[in-house]
Amino acid sequence: QLHLVESGGGLVQPGGSLRLSCAASGTIRSINTMAWYRQFPGKQRELVADISRDGTTNYADSVKGRFTISRDNAHRTAYLQMNSLEPSDTAVYYCNVDAFNRFAVRGNYWGQGTQVTVSS
Repeated sequence: QLHLVESGGGLVQPGGSLRLSCAASGTIRSINTMAWYRQFPGKQRELVADISRDGTTNYADSVKGRFTISRDNAHRTAYLQMNSLEPSDTAVYYCNVDAFNRFAVRGNYWGQGTQVTVSS
């Protein structure tokens, strides 16, 4: 089983920055793609950014040039650096991981979510 613990959310003024972290733990064989999603009230979760094991990244158009996703494979941690935050970025942010457990069974896992609020 894989557990994801997110941190780094909070309240920030427009134009400010936040850094989200997602740490994976548990008996897992390998982690493939790590991603960040966000969910606005009353809407479905949408992809913000993802990063493959080899470091290839993908971003939603709305965050390109402002957000940066990265990962530390040795520590099984993903990060989302968010700069130039806008009120429209206010949402609950979720970490998502695609991984193989110790029995080589592939699974998809979600974190508990962390609130990001951009407001003056």
